[in-house]
Amino acid sequence: MNLDWPLFFVALGLAFLMEGLPYFLLAERMPPVLLTLASRPPRALRVLGLTSMILGVLLVALGRSF
Repeated sequence: MNLDWPLFFVALGLAFLMEGLPYFLLAERMPPVLLTLASRPPRALRVLGLTSMILGVLLVALGRSF
């Protein structure tokens, strides 16, 4: 398997960008959001994580189809 390193770094950069946006744009609102997430049971967090991963895979598949 030959990894496309430039594409990998672009994808990683976009992931960091998307991860950092809420903290930059909504810095005042993030602590309550994080406290709410911390109070959720592990099963709910797993469902949220799984849903996010499925959405991510679908978006990657959609992007690669063009």
